[in-house]
Amino acid sequence: MQATTTDTQCPRWLPLFTLAALVALSGCRSGALDQQPDPGVGTAPSLPDPERKLIPTVAIAPATGWPDGATPTAADGLQVRAFATGLDHPRWLHVLPNGDVLVAESNGPAGKSGIRGVRGAVMKQVMKRAGAGVPSADRISLLRDGNGDGVAETRTVLLSNLHSPFGMALVGNTLYVANADALVGVPYTAGATAITAAPAKLVDLPGGGQQLNHHWTKSLLASPDGRTLYVGVGSNSNVGENGMDAEVNRAAVLEVDIASGATRVFASGLRNPVGLAWRPGSDELWAVVNERDELGDNLVPDYLTHVVRGAFYGWPYSYYGANIDTRVEPPRPDLVTRARKPDYALGNHVAPLGLAFNTSATLPERWRDGAFVGLHGSWNRKPRAGYKVVFVPFAGGRPSGVPQDVLTDFVDAEGNARGRPVGVAIARDGALLVADDVGNAVWRVSASAPTP
Repeated sequence: MQATTTDTQCPRWLPLFTLAALVALSGCRSGALDQQPDPGVGTAPSLPDPERKLIPTVAIAPATGWPDGATPTAADGLQVRAFATGLDHPRWLHVLPNGDVLVAESNGPAGKSGIRGVRGAVMKQVMKRAGAGVPSADRISLLRDGNGDGVAETRTVLLSNLHSPFGMALVGNTLYVANADALVGVPYTAGATAITAAPAKLVDLPGGGQQLNHHWTKSLLASPDGRTLYVGVGSNSNVGENGMDAEVNRAAVLEVDIASGATRVFASGLRNPVGLAWRPGSDELWAVVNERDELGDNLVPDYLTHVVRGAFYGWPYSYYGANIDTRVEPPRPDLVTRARKPDYALGNHVAPLGLAFNTSATLPERWRDGAFVGLHGSWNRKPRAGYKVVFVPFAGGRPSGVPQDVLTDFVDAEGNARGRPVGVAIARDGALLVADDVGNAVWRVSASAPTP
């Protein structure tokens, strides 16, 4: 059943039991992840006419975790093993110069989500199925593989009592952490396994106090010269339905001067820019972005793009360039005319979060020039999409070709999510590390051992 309407809200008289039933029906299990091709992939994705549904599609894979001994499936030429297990919602990774791996164990802060009406009711069901609602561990743990066997035998709490931490960046002797509401810094000593100093706030970030806080994660990246921090901040709504006053300094990449704390918008119109990375050998900032929902299974593609200073990428007024979203009132044709088209579509509703350009010399040649992306997985698409780690090949400094599967089988034959990839990072030894916030693990992907 896919009734359409020009109204984005359910009628107020719609009984709650009917809503619950529709949500349950829309989320019926249909076996393992459907591998039908997604037309919203590549440099020229298909952009069909929008669909307006009375009830949003809900087809998230319920979170169950990994059975003992089970792992994702690695692509040919690669092998995967658990670098660390038993973590508490590991979201993001940062590799220190000495090879230690930092992992942010975090969940969304309590408070208002910013989602209203029928969408709010549906999203509560979605988050419940996804395993959300668990109190945040609010810590950064340190993982150390001292003997080089590919497993972290040392695990310590490096920093605790944070507030839904996510992004991390080491600049000189200061470790910066992007909490849900503020950017903070603490002194760091090389080789330390614990930090007792209290974090000092550098600057507030959107989401503090009693504000609505829909997209709570704040990613973080330091400039190569160590003078500037870049923060990815998601929108406070799907398409601005809470009013644009609630979107100040959101749906943007912010630029923060470390010396003064001065903050300005680097680029805007990016609905939820999560993974940030510098393309190797260049001064180009790249991001993966989660686009808007509720325009159909095959609209709008999430994307990977070069983030240009001062550029506007459309949200909420348009998508994938100048394609107008008629739900947004009042319209802004002046902004739509300068909306920049993204570089590369990753698929519709795949939820790209992690981004890491490959700098490894130990992975096979086919993975050398390009970027790894953690696709957390769709919640409102049939067939489901994402739930894997892919590699986007580059040529001439730009994405080229189709994404290549790196890690798959995060969804089992019954349609349950054993894991969901989030952050990705290249370890000092060249392995690919993947944070799995449902499997509560960090996976390590390396070249397969030669066959005897």
